[in-house]
Amino acid sequence: MTYRRMIGAALLGLAIGVFPAVYSTAQAESLRVVRNGTDSVLSVPMNRAVVVESDVPFAELSIANPGIADISSLSDRTIYVLGKAPGATTLTLLDASGRLITNVEVRVAPDISEFKERLRQVLPNEKIEVRTANDGIVLSGTVSSIQRQQRALDLAQRYAPERVSNLMTVGGIQQVMLKVRFAEMQRSVSKALSSSIVAQGGSGFAETGSLLGSIAAGTAGTYREGTLGALGFTFDIGSLEVGVLLEALEQKGVVRTLAEPNLTALSGQEAKFLAGGEYPIPVSQENGAVTVEFKPFGVELNFIPRVVDGDLINLELEAAVSAIDTSNAYEDGTFSIAAFRRRETSTTVELRDGESFAVAGLLQDDFQDANGQIPWLGDIPVLGALFRSAEYQRDQSELVIIVTAHLVTPTRGEALALPTDRVKPPSEKDLFLYGKVAKEKRPTTGAAGEVAKQDFNGSYGYVMD
Repeated sequence: MTYRRMIGAALLGLAIGVFPAVYSTAQAESLRVVRNGTDSVLSVPMNRAVVVESDVPFAELSIANPGIADISSLSDRTIYVLGKAPGATTLTLLDASGRLITNVEVRVAPDISEFKERLRQVLPNEKIEVRTANDGIVLSGTVSSIQRQQRALDLAQRYAPERVSNLMTVGGIQQVMLKVRFAEMQRSVSKALSSSIVAQGGSGFAETGSLLGSIAAGTAGTYREGTLGALGFTFDIGSLEVGVLLEALEQKGVVRTLAEPNLTALSGQEAKFLAGGEYPIPVSQENGAVTVEFKPFGVELNFIPRVVDGDLINLELEAAVSAIDTSNAYEDGTFSIAAFRRRETSTTVELRDGESFAVAGLLQDDFQDANGQIPWLGDIPVLGALFRSAEYQRDQSELVIIVTAHLVTPTRGEALALPTDRVKPPSEKDLFLYGKVAKEKRPTTGAAGEVAKQDFNGSYGYVMD
């Protein structure tokens, strides 16, 4: 009998211990979210409410952190949950006897459903994934251009200001080759015509114009510097010696400067190019010390390309052409520092793959006209030309910069050929017997060899007259 009582008490204790666990598990699975099914984790958008129902009546509700979520009971089976701040907390349900019905984890996160919908409307063909992390938004996936990536980030900032994490990558071609052509023309024309008359008698001397010196037998004085053509003669009128000098000057000049640098850079990265040199300039320091700084000159090119959308390229460009100008040098007795003549431009343009822009056309036109004469005598028709001096000078300088952008991708090294690949040093026989300083060598393999096999007979390439 005692044994049966012990067995009965053990079974009763086991039943009492197991039943609450089974009851609690059954009650936990009976909680469901309206329209979302049964879930042990309740997700609530921030600043939005969710209504949940329980299959078992409850008598008491409690929330671990009211700052994250706020709750209220609509009935003994319905609960109203409002998300207040991002985070996680616990919702506890108790029955009338104070026993635990269930614990539900409540997670409050920013509402991204509307953001996802807007993102699909604005960027319908982009593969962008949206997630929440703590109180922010995480964007991942691949976008086709930097411009569309920026649009997605700007839209995300509307829903989570300063809490957006960018894990997106940009696909497509993101390397830009810039072909720049610098062309500068300098033209100058200078003309001058002057006359001088010298008369010398026994007791006097008179001179007009630029004739220098005194009259000697058979001469008409000296010429002014720079004269390219002159005609002088003398004659006597009684005791009066007269000398006449006509001077003429005409100069024309043309200077052409051309450079075509090609440079490749990754989208968003700066590329620099300099073809020229550096000029040393002394700089005074403290305690009388003098250091040397080098100033670059020549053809300079700095640019930052940005592939914004497909084949649309945003280009920040700085270009300059400079040269040493000794005519404006600084002299200090012991040393001389040359000046620089510099033409530069800085601009931002947008163009598509293969398109070109003339970003600068700088024209300088200097004109000088001078006319000098002896009063009244210079106004005499025909003969007045002997008492006048006229000079004319005109200088023109024009610089044009044309920019062409291309989207490029790397290629295999075998397809590239250098200018030196087709030239090799001559042998002693070729050098001393035949006078050849270089020997042509055509590549035979790879893409460069295929090009070398082609026939290029005829008029092609650059022709210099």
